[in-house]
Amino acid sequence: MDFRYETVIPNDDLPFRMFIFEGRDGNYRVSKHWHQSVELFLVLEGTLDFFINSRQYTLKPNDFVIVNPNEIHSIECPDPNITIVLQIPMKSFEGYMSDESRITFADKDESQKARLVALVTAMYRTYEKGEFGYRLKVKSQFMEFLYLIVTEFRIEQIDKVRVQQKRHLDKLSQVTQYMKENYDKELSLEMVASRFGFTSSYLSHMFREYAQTGYRTYLMDLRVKYAMRELLNSDRYVGDIALDHGFADARAFAKAFKKRYGCLPSQYRKQMNQKQVSQKQMNQKQMNQKQANQKQRNRKSLAGE
Repeated sequence: MDFRYETVIPNDDLPFRMFIFEGRDGNYRVSKHWHQSVELFLVLEGTLDFFINSRQYTLKPNDFVIVNPNEIHSIECPDPNITIVLQIPMKSFEGYMSDESRITFADKDESQKARLVALVTAMYRTYEKGEFGYRLKVKSQFMEFLYLIVTEFRIEQIDKVRVQQKRHLDKLSQVTQYMKENYDKELSLEMVASRFGFTSSYLSHMFREYAQTGYRTYLMDLRVKYAMRELLNSDRYVGDIALDHGFADARAFAKAFKKRYGCLPSQYRKQMNQKQVSQKQMNQKQMNQKQANQKQRNRKSLAGE
């Protein structure tokens, strides 16, 4: 993910998206972004530093945050973690939440928080197993989750600042979508502003005031994000990746990458490859142990123990 307007596409025929956060290996960051959906992050293992409208939340196992539509948020995760992400399009809340509604997770009863954690975890386990009829079961769990949200976590709060921010972010969404589609091309502030009928100073102000970052920073975040994805999923030369993702050369890519991740692209690739190898070895070791335990149980069963 990057700092951008994000459209949420549900899993299969389910009314939500659910997956494990892509920063599970650590040394990962998600730049500032927003979307029109409700988003929940639930940490199962490890820690995350989550930022919502400049407020920081350090999440530990069984901690969660809920992000409302049009809330600028970002993530820092230097260490490995396992985090469930649940993304819900706003149409799921039709008839139950108005433009003034918000979902809040702060200062809530611990029993309700525990109930929510249990529900989300159960939803993920059901979806992950994929057993016959799992869609029916997970939809039932999702309905229970929605009921809990709208009855225990929803508040009505008329906030003129939020209304104004939404209006400007709706405008900015068109710009960021265009930039996402053309990030690998020349995209000067003046060029993009002109395309949408803005002055360059007005567009720059919109980024600073309502998206809490600069135009240039956003563009670099976008390019680094897509370049990093190819970096980790191919063995192409770093310089070629840089050119294909809008950077002038490998040096420009390295500078932007190091600013965000504290190391060079080649070093990051090596670190992630080593982690993947270690994880595969650990998984294989666990599988071998399970098979050995199962064989031992089978022998005991045959022996009549």
